[in-house]
Amino acid sequence: MNPRSLTCLAAILAVVASATAADYRVEKGKESIPAGVSPAIAKQLAPASLTVIRGTSRTILHVWLCKEWQLTAFEAKGDVNYPFQPGQLMGLMQVVRKHSDFRDQDIADGVYTLRYGHQPVDGAHIGTSPTRDFLLLISAKVDKSVKPIGYEDLVSASGEVAGTNHPALFSLQQVRGGGPIRHDEDRDWWIARLTGTGKVKDKSKSLALDLVVYGQGE
Repeated sequence: MNPRSLTCLAAILAVVASATAADYRVEKGKESIPAGVSPAIAKQLAPASLTVIRGTSRTILHVWLCKEWQLTAFEAKGDVNYPFQPGQLMGLMQVVRKHSDFRDQDIADGVYTLRYGHQPVDGAHIGTSPTRDFLLLISAKVDKSVKPIGYEDLVSASGEVAGTNHPALFSLQQVRGGGPIRHDEDRDWWIARLTGTGKVKDKSKSLALDLVVYGQGE
């Protein structure tokens, strides 16, 4: 094959790869909460789900959020974007096909609880993400309580999902635009809009979360 043909072939492959990577969308799901989830956690979940799809029909995952999140304030404080408590139960995720998390760790198909967590402020994590907000995955077979989980137990349980000493996680980014999904072309991230309800004492408020459902950090 001559150099000109090789150049043309490379250009075609680049276009195909770009189209494949950019092929994510979200829909309102119709799936019931999976069997095996603890009754205490299932009771906290809203029945409606969000489904992430690649291409025309390749379902990747389903997400169910909690009916409401108990908060101390609606606004975040410090260097984070969201007002949740570390270790707080955020919802449930069913991975339908093997997927990769924000660290490019393999996540097997299965059902996982979602817990809010902060990236540590240390030299090992500099530059890995523009935000410190994450949702960590724990096997629903292990996570049975609705109570917040302490940092060490959270990291340990989530690390078992990834099969490493690092938790399995998806990055939460700053809320931008109107959703339902946006593409960060510079990083090749697909960011889905999740919308739930926060509650402070007797007041409730709709809260949006922007979750990186496809793509990896530095």
